Amino acid sequence: MAQGHSSNPLSHVVDHNTLELPGLPEIDLPNIFGFQITRFMVMEVVAALLVILVIVPFARHVAKRPVTRGRLMNIFEVFILFIRDGIARPAIDAGHDDHGDDHGHGKHKHIPEHHDPLGDEGGLLGAGPGTSHAPGHSGRDSDVFMPFLWTMFFFILFCNLLGMIPGGASATGNINVTVMLAALTLITVFISGMRAMGVAGFWVSIVPKMDVPIWLKPMLWGLMFVIEVMGLFIRHIVLSVRLFANMLAGHIVLAVILGFVAQAVGMMTFLVTPASILGSVALSLLELFVAFLQAYIFTFLAALFIGSAAHPH
Repeated sequence: MAQGHSSNPLSHVVDHNTLELPGLPEIDLPNIFGFQITRFMVMEVVAALLVILVIVPFARHVAKRPVTRGRLMNIFEVFILFIRDGIARPAIDAGHDDHGDDHGHGKHKHIPEHHDPLGDEGGLLGAGPGTSHAPGHSGRDSDVFMPFLWTMFFFILFCNLLGMIPGGASATGNINVTVMLAALTLITVFISGMRAMGVAGFWVSIVPKMDVPIWLKPMLWGLMFVIEVMGLFIRHIVLSVRLFANMLAGHIVLAVILGFVAQAVGMMTFLVTPASILGSVALSLLELFVAFLQAYIFTFLAALFIGSAAHPH
């Protein structure tokens, strides 16, 4: 079962029952009570642990200090603030923030010189030292969904990046993984809509208002309801396929370029090998960019779908 994986350049993008660590023989993964553990499952667990190792220490750091200290914490703060201020709030709260950022004096709030950069109402992840504000009480719809969006972003990012290290694999290059991520997003969309308008109100609101004669409205409403429900599911199917296709395609191209070295014979080896190595380095840099880009796109679209469910048409 373990033989032949390492010699196949496309094995990097295929899930199987072994781990391939550099310098070590292939490790057979166990079958637990008829449930086979695969390499992508291991990578997902590793990505989840990395998310915990990022979010939990950062949350504790923010809770203890009004200003973030340390290079690593500042790097994480950049991503976390960008997801909150650059993705979630514009997508979920845009045009529906009745509280106003500056008591009705415009969308953008002037930040005092010594203002806590981590945000309002007790800080980024909850109540800061000396405050009585509870987490998520800033009056913004987006604050409720921030934990979900932060988790999605970092989980997808780490899954993407794990495929770029020796012995690793991109679990997001598997359609089963991306379908489950999209399904979690769909469930969150349902929660967002039903939280804002109630169960019945959410399903009624997905059909836009129609200025048609009263006798024609029932038939058109039923037709539009079917179309809108199908569109809701199709959007999330496309969300899963987009992430899967982008991650899979990049690794396949990289595997093919490296495969040229194994196929070269004789004097062609001296010509093909340098070109393949340079091409692989350039493509790896592109893949590094794509890893961040796809995590951003998935999170952005998830926030957009959540916002459209909470504030339809």
